[in-house]
Amino acid sequence: MNSLHGVMVVGLTGQTGAGKSTVSRIFSENGYAVINADLVARTVVEKGSECLAEIADLFGSGVIDDNGCLNRKSLASVVFNDKAKLEMLDTIIYPYITGEILRLIKMYSLSGKKLILLDAPTLFESRADDFCEIIISVLADADIREKRIISRDSLTPEQAQQRMGSQLDDEFYISHSDYIIHNNGRLDHVNEISKELSDKIKDYYHTKAC
Repeated sequence: MNSLHGVMVVGLTGQTGAGKSTVSRIFSENGYAVINADLVARTVVEKGSECLAEIADLFGSGVIDDNGCLNRKSLASVVFNDKAKLEMLDTIIYPYITGEILRLIKMYSLSGKKLILLDAPTLFESRADDFCEIIISVLADADIREKRIISRDSLTPEQAQQRMGSQLDDEFYISHSDYIIHNNGRLDHVNEISKELSDKIKDYYHTKAC
């Protein structure tokens, strides 16, 4: 257990288009509190936030729209074509994301929710894996992921490839995870594996807590 009053944080990560949302839903239905890092990332860059001001200072006013909000497409066009700029953006945004995640973990802990799933596509990059006791990665074949994100995010094949190319490879996830879920097709199969794994981790938690 970590120091947060007996909380167990399970990290869920993986490549874009691999299907983490399916796994996250099963864990939620099985009683886990879920922290969605994508939602956290949107919160920390809301209009008027310190994080957004830092991003604008670094990348210029072109990444802010007429309403004073983050222009995500404009920012993406800058950072996904330049690894150094992406790393600069990460340096700004990750401390804000990590701080908000820790606040949510403490909030859930105080409310008695001790099993928490942290759904975070950049779990490793943001160092949020440091406070996860177990890490699950969801992987899928590249061609399947490309089709999924083109359909989901209305991207061109070139944009999809850029986004996929900015992420960690299969070998990294496999070597840094406790469990791997492959999601190349059958939804019922992924649901079954996710339910079994969520039960297994829950049993492990209660055994350690005794």
